[in-house]
Amino acid sequence: MKLNQLITLFGFLCLAEASAAEVHVAVAANFAGPIEKIAAAFERDTGHKLSVAVGSTGKFYAQIHAGAPFEVLLAADDETPKKLVGEGIAIAASEFTYARGTLVLWSAKPGLIDAHGAVLKNGTYAHLAICNPKLAPYGLAAVETMKALGLYESLKPKLVEAENIAQTYQFTATGNAELGFVALSQVIPLGSKTHYWVVPENLHTPIQQDAVLLKKGEANPAAAAFLKYLRGEAARAVILSYGYRI
Repeated sequence: MKLNQLITLFGFLCLAEASAAEVHVAVAANFAGPIEKIAAAFERDTGHKLSVAVGSTGKFYAQIHAGAPFEVLLAADDETPKKLVGEGIAIAASEFTYARGTLVLWSAKPGLIDAHGAVLKNGTYAHLAICNPKLAPYGLAAVETMKALGLYESLKPKLVEAENIAQTYQFTATGNAELGFVALSQVIPLGSKTHYWVVPENLHTPIQQDAVLLKKGEANPAAAAFLKYLRGEAARAVILSYGYRI
């Protein structure tokens, strides 16, 4: 390769390295599967890097207020991003719904779940896992569902409360709880071998999941690029494949 070609190539490499950046993203636990695939595709397509933290939306809200270095929030609800906008911590124009989640009742035990969720009232089980309704929108939706069915008071003694939806899934998958209210996105990867009841959305507040740019990411081009990518066809295809609606 000639000297001038080497110089040109070196210039391109330096430019690419200079333009690549890292963005710190806080992601609701129900979205752990999709974000793994989206992050890999985003990094491949843009050169930017994602630093992802997965957890409960309520805890992220507290951590953001405490000064955590997150630049983008992918919440499990639409209320938390709106609160952050109202508090001057997030950018209003950046907020949008990236997914609508689906709550399901699931068991790792074959044959326990029926097509209508009647197992909640009639089944023989000792424990029902939910995530903390004060921190996790899927937990709140689970409580609302039980109340709508008139079962909440009778099921209270059986409830096992997890910190977030990932831990709820773990409790149920290991059999520590025979039943669990989890996200459809968590059980879809299991394929046809698993059975679950899709909770009708009229039994709880719709799980509208919003993304928002935080003030700490306002000057980071990678943060804006990620939010744009999240709205694109490649990311949307991944989101839909996990059972979310858009």
